[in-house]
Amino acid sequence: MGASVGDTAAMGYDWISFTTDYGLADGFPAVCEGVIARIAPHARVLHVTHAVPAQDIRRGAAVLAQAVPYLPTAVHLAVVDPGVGTARRPVAVVTDNGVLVGPDNGLLVPAADVLGGATAAYELTEFHLEPVSATFHGRDVFAPAAAHLAAGTPADRLGPPVDPADLVRPPRPVTRAEPGSLITEVLGVDGFGNVQLAATGLDAEPGSRVHAQVGSRSLEAVVGRTFADAPRGEAVVLVDSAGHVAVAINGGSAARELDARSGERAVLLVARASPPP
Repeated sequence: MGASVGDTAAMGYDWISFTTDYGLADGFPAVCEGVIARIAPHARVLHVTHAVPAQDIRRGAAVLAQAVPYLPTAVHLAVVDPGVGTARRPVAVVTDNGVLVGPDNGLLVPAADVLGGATAAYELTEFHLEPVSATFHGRDVFAPAAAHLAAGTPADRLGPPVDPADLVRPPRPVTRAEPGSLITEVLGVDGFGNVQLAATGLDAEPGSRVHAQVGSRSLEAVVGRTFADAPRGEAVVLVDSAGHVAVAINGGSAARELDARSGERAVLLVARASPPP
């Protein structure tokens, strides 16, 4: 709904996307969705994921940034918040293509960049549920703010302005290409056990052999375009649907083999492609 921030501020939003590390074992996502439904019953909630690894801000930021280009114009509610209840700011970040709501801890800015960059930001000091829990700002601070935005409340009524340049950014991943090698970091692991790296390119021909090392563990892989370019049970290095280099095992879990975790150093050593038979 709406093509510009001014229009959407007046009319609201039909969609709220929702990204957290809450998991599904508890009722936390449903409670937040219930708060939204009471304030903005017209808004449809699109659940991106609630399976971000607990407190993994960088993974949450990557998941959100990779999702938002394919979502409708929306309020994007994101909560991965190990600093809940501390001095970290709750914020709404306005872009020309939607508003992001969540903690100012590095979670939101990569997605804001994808949506064209932050044009304004506001600290969330209004429209809280009372009393505000020190441990559940998703329910008491962020969900109400997202819902009021969806209902048409202008962002500048949520609280005082924040300079977008002062918003917290996550650390930039280290990526360095050298002849025959690529040094980078793990961005995260998906539900299939594929290991997504920060690098967005690999200077190697299909069929080249790769020694992939993450932390102290390693495996041998082939450079391919699809998972099936490696025999079943063997590893392949490819560019995934988000444009990142990834290590996968056809029919298996590269994450389990490499014990990969977000932020770990990854090194790919590339050999020449095998000659045709």
